[in-house]
Amino acid sequence: MGPNVLWLAEWTSQAVPLRPGMRVLDMGCGKAASSIFLAKEFGVAVWAADLWIKPSDNWPRIEAAGVADRVFPIQAEAHALPFAHDYFDVIVSFDAYHYFGADDLFLGYVAKFLRPGGRLCFVSPGVTEELPDGPPEMLRPYWEWEFCSFHSPAWWRRHWEKTGLVEVELADLLPDGWRHWLEWNEVCAEVGAGFDLTKESEMLRLDAGRTLGFTRVVAARRPSGK
Repeated sequence: MGPNVLWLAEWTSQAVPLRPGMRVLDMGCGKAASSIFLAKEFGVAVWAADLWIKPSDNWPRIEAAGVADRVFPIQAEAHALPFAHDYFDVIVSFDAYHYFGADDLFLGYVAKFLRPGGRLCFVSPGVTEELPDGPPEMLRPYWEWEFCSFHSPAWWRRHWEKTGLVEVELADLLPDGWRHWLEWNEVCAEVGAGFDLTKESEMLRLDAGRTLGFTRVVAARRPSGK
């Protein structure tokens, strides 16, 4: 349900230690492809949480992938998670965190569900640097208001570090992320995915990575929460 989630999940796995038996929360899992990937590749147990995709829709995919004992689909809103505090070893989010995580208070909420030392990681569309005056002139015809949720790695680092709740281990941009994004759009167009990405693809070609890409941030919860 976005620029290929499996590519983003693989990129995440290069920065987050994942071991068999770990408990992982996949926030905004969509159709659970990322949850299935993590369970199959690393032997972790994954709670596949999404607000819009029903668990009963994801369950057949999970069963068909042979990970019914390791992937548990639930319906949940990001601000009302039905879990115990300190429960997860890792919390991940792919192409979703920017919709709810830019709030100043959200990190303090979601970090409660991580064990001390556990990792929080997301990959989402982002910008190379902040745009205080709006997008470059050449991108203005393509710019949607929702893009205000796109932030740079440096912005996310500051946003998380100022809380004192986590230690940011990594904040970077996916090399050639815009190319992956564009390739995904082109594949969707070829197979007739049911939505028109022509305008977005034109924007990505025109920008060529100068402004847009994918931001990855990894942080560990501080043992004392301070």
